[in-house]
Amino acid sequence: MLTAFQEVLQNKKLTPLFQPIVELRHGAIVGYEALIRGPENTPLHMPLALFELADQHGKRCELEYLCCELHLVQFRALGLTGKLFLNTSPSLHQNGENACSLSTLFSTLHDREFEQVVVELTEDCSVGSMNMLHEVVNQYRATGVQLAIDDLGQGFSTLKLWTELRPEYVKIDRFFICGIHEDPMRQQLVRSICEIAFQAQSTVIAEGIETQEELQTLRRLGVMCGQGFFLGRPEKNPKTCLDTATLALFRSPFGTSTLTSLGRADKPVTAHRLVRQVPVVAFDVPTNVVCERFQKDASLNTLVVLRGGMPVGLLRRDKLFDRLARLYHRELYGNRACGEMIENTPLIIDRKMPLQELAAWVTEGPEHYMTDGFIITRDGSYLGVGSSTDLMREVSQLQLQAARYANPLTQLPGNVPINEHLEQLLRGQNPFAVCYGDLDYFKPFNDLYGYRKGDEVIQITAGLLVEASDPEHDFVGHVGGDDFIVIFTSHDWEQRCQRIIQNLPLALSHLYSAEHLRMGATTLKIASKSKSSIRSWRYR
Repeated sequence: MLTAFQEVLQNKKLTPLFQPIVELRHGAIVGYEALIRGPENTPLHMPLALFELADQHGKRCELEYLCCELHLVQFRALGLTGKLFLNTSPSLHQNGENACSLSTLFSTLHDREFEQVVVELTEDCSVGSMNMLHEVVNQYRATGVQLAIDDLGQGFSTLKLWTELRPEYVKIDRFFICGIHEDPMRQQLVRSICEIAFQAQSTVIAEGIETQEELQTLRRLGVMCGQGFFLGRPEKNPKTCLDTATLALFRSPFGTSTLTSLGRADKPVTAHRLVRQVPVVAFDVPTNVVCERFQKDASLNTLVVLRGGMPVGLLRRDKLFDRLARLYHRELYGNRACGEMIENTPLIIDRKMPLQELAAWVTEGPEHYMTDGFIITRDGSYLGVGSSTDLMREVSQLQLQAARYANPLTQLPGNVPINEHLEQLLRGQNPFAVCYGDLDYFKPFNDLYGYRKGDEVIQITAGLLVEASDPEHDFVGHVGGDDFIVIFTSHDWEQRCQRIIQNLPLALSHLYSAEHLRMGATTLKIASKSKSSIRSWRYR
């Protein structure tokens, strides 16, 4: 085995693999984790065997250095874009100017390549000198190289590294992701990590996403990035975009913003409200013809370019004239197809896209999304255009409306929208079930632990109710204090109620002191007015 291992090092018999890291808001691949495999059909094929043998013979740093070298070379050869996450142990960064230090390897990078590299610290080895690690990390950051902490939550040392080094990325260990859709405790832990990461200005990456349910739960919790077999396996030639079926899962709302947390079952306001009619022009029409059209109509500022009946871009009066005013540009481009004058890739969205989701695309996308506006389609065909000004005006009004009727602590609808929703269902003679619940023992808990923890109880309860409900069919409201209401049109409403009862004690148990738990403190439970169970009434 040792002979075989030495041959692997000497002849570089290692295969670099790359696993996609996906931005969970829209589904874009933003980077790759670098993984390694030894010679196929040998005991050294899997990395665990490779690194165990390296540790036994004091060759770990040499092996890690070789892996990083091969990954950088192959990443460049494949022309991959985004971040490259290199797995390293802290000891590799504490070799000073030795041949196997990453500083030596990074000296071969080109200027822009520094900004693509993320050094990922694993927990395989302990940190020898935190002061030296601080110094090396600061040197990396001075060049543009960023830092990630791997396997967050696996041990205390990762939390210490997060506190000490303030990495740009933190990776949640796959243990906390497996089955997260069925485990309120895991959900609360991940939610807490996201809150800490927001304060620390770190991006959270969830590892080990293997099912659609896990992905959807992580998106609802607001986790920014993820990786796992469901999104992409480690490959020699990795995918550069997700397949169409997987991308479709990213159309649902992300996170728990004010507009989504209202949980209303009536249809959300969509981009169709913003449609304005703008004239169109065919892609092959000469640019001079388009200029004449703009000159004849002083009120015309934008034209939508169609190719084969499908929208492909926008031509704006000011940008087109500015470009043609340059020396010889009118002579060069005047008789060419106007479609060639499109400067920016347009934002093209379907009329059914919720305004909240559209606002996220516009504000987080390229700058021209805000200045140029966007094209709205119906089933792929051109419908009209929308402007960012109209979008922000509508979103602001929706937020004002939400704030007027929502509970300030949970952002769930209060009494007015609850009554409106009930009246709407009764007018439509739709069958529905109403669950009314309040928290037992809430006042003694509030008196003992204080209002801050009491507020946390209310927020966790609200989150559980929202997670147990179907946003397409059900409505979650906050009557006030510790009283909640859920209006179900889901056929499985009774099972959803039982899930709430079962999950709540576990979700709240961490709020009690260890002493009180040892003394046999009874956790809060949600109950109907009879204080025994959730009781539902069906209206027809």
